Amino acid sequence: MVDFHKRILFSDEAHFWLNGYVNKQNCRIWSEANPQVALITNFFIPELNNHDVQELWFQQDGATCHTARATIDLLKDTFGDRLISRFGPVNWPPRSCDLTPLDYFLWGYVKSLVYEDKPQTLDRLEGNIRLVIADIRPQMLEKVIENSTSRLDYIQPSRGSPMPEIIFKM
Repeated sequence: MVDFHKRILFSDEAHFWLNGYVNKQNCRIWSEANPQVALITNFFIPELNNHDVQELWFQQDGATCHTARATIDLLKDTFGDRLISRFGPVNWPPRSCDLTPLDYFLWGYVKSLVYEDKPQTLDRLEGNIRLVIADIRPQMLEKVIENSTSRLDYIQPSRGSPMPEIIFKM
């Protein structure tokens, strides 16, 4: 499929802090309901309905809230077999941040610029985030996506086994 890599909607989240870092891995939420389902239902799908997504593939990482049955079922209803996810129709390897453009490029790039002036208020932090995101040019994202295809080509012969040297080869 020509330009397949341009049809993938990568998803992820990042955390921004005013003063210090909180290790979110130490935070656990126990609930009978998955907040990810509400997020997808109330925000994501309505936004998708404003765009032509018939050819779009959706990729997400293997976080538990993303791969819960209710979440996967909801995304399958929306994307069908065009879901790239752990436990999805197209499997995404666990702990693969070196393959996800949002992880290996976008969040570091955005945070380096957001924190450049050391924001002291939430309004300033949010404003910085919005400005940095708005200033990202499509050409930059195209180069990042092209790099992701190079990364995939690089690991394909290994059938997904760990390759720590990938950072030094790209």
